[in-house]
Amino acid sequence: MGDIAIHTANLSKRYRLGPQEPYLALRDVLAKCVKAPFRLFSSGRPRQPRAAADFIWALNDVCLEVKHGEIVGIIGRNGTGKSTLLKVLTRITQPTSGYAEVWGRVGSLLEVGTGFHPELTGRENIYLSGSILGMTKAEITRRFGEIVAFAGVERFLDTPTKHYSSGMYMRLAFAVAAHLEPDVLLVDEVLAVGDLEFQKKCLGKMESVSQTGRTVLFVSHQMNQIRRLCSQVVWMDAGGIRKVGPTAAVVGAYEAAMTSGHANEPRAAAASDAKARFVRWKIEGSSNENPHLLTSLGPVTVTFTLQVNRPLRMGNHGGALYNYENQLIWARAASNLELGVGDHDLSYNFPMLPLRPGIYSWHVSMYDEHGLVDVWFCSPEMTVSTENHQHPSDRWNGILNMPCQFRVNGTRPI
Repeated sequence: MGDIAIHTANLSKRYRLGPQEPYLALRDVLAKCVKAPFRLFSSGRPRQPRAAADFIWALNDVCLEVKHGEIVGIIGRNGTGKSTLLKVLTRITQPTSGYAEVWGRVGSLLEVGTGFHPELTGRENIYLSGSILGMTKAEITRRFGEIVAFAGVERFLDTPTKHYSSGMYMRLAFAVAAHLEPDVLLVDEVLAVGDLEFQKKCLGKMESVSQTGRTVLFVSHQMNQIRRLCSQVVWMDAGGIRKVGPTAAVVGAYEAAMTSGHANEPRAAAASDAKARFVRWKIEGSSNENPHLLTSLGPVTVTFTLQVNRPLRMGNHGGALYNYENQLIWARAASNLELGVGDHDLSYNFPMLPLRPGIYSWHVSMYDEHGLVDVWFCSPEMTVSTENHQHPSDRWNGILNMPCQFRVNGTRPI
């Protein structure tokens, strides 16, 4: 296991649903013995075992290996076992079956303010949280200035943390965990609390941690963060592992699956008096399983079907494309359209769509001489899963994914 940092075998965790057995302290047991000394030893009817439906498997036969120095992303829908896996790896939760092994010192940030006491100041909580995470007092003192500078809470250092905002809480908690110098850093979905600038600092810190040969396991719903940071991705589904592999392939498959659930469902029916209505859209030439998945840079034809119930005169159609952050990527308009009753395919032919992999949204509209007829943010969204032609590190990738050739002094292209 020399190059392995994390190893799990047949790891499973079962939780009981519904009412739980009450927790009894020793004093509660003694009190019951005094009040009813024979009840505890009575031979009444044995309890019936709980039905299988009263349990849920948060983890189900998870087998995983992560090497030293890797940054591995964990993705999946809510409730698929991502956080439970990290809790088992940090020994917060005991598995029901199977086992997990982690080699080296573990630093974790699973919830905002883990190990903080609200009545203590930021300074005191740095020492408290650092001690809980395994740092000695000398280590904390040596790294204290870096922790405070990274968190950016110098002004509030001697203020009780109960007066901190959730963002300040998270910044200080992450700063302590990241400066622990762990061999393995486990980070759950906590960066969403911070602002954009601090998210960039956190991602940069996790990158620097991995460059020193340490391991990072990162749970996130932000695919752009996963693409920027992770070399490998684990896709979890229903408590198990659905797919493991390089980031681009796994994230692309995940995004395609998330949008394909309603791929063949038409848009909801319009009101009976609607003059016209966009009813569906597709990428021409795509597979029948997912007509909204783009796997080629071009040429590409995108078609929107407009159902016209009453003739349109002087029609004005607009189409626009937005990325996941709602930035406008492209837009086009067509005027003076004359459309009779029936279905009409409005098609855009692109020589290429050099978009970076991710989720995009089409926005189409139709006006006539009397005003707005229909507007639609097309559903499902478009998933781009093409080969990457940009920088190997996602942090340097822009909006466009343009293939090109590079030469030095006119020599053979690289």
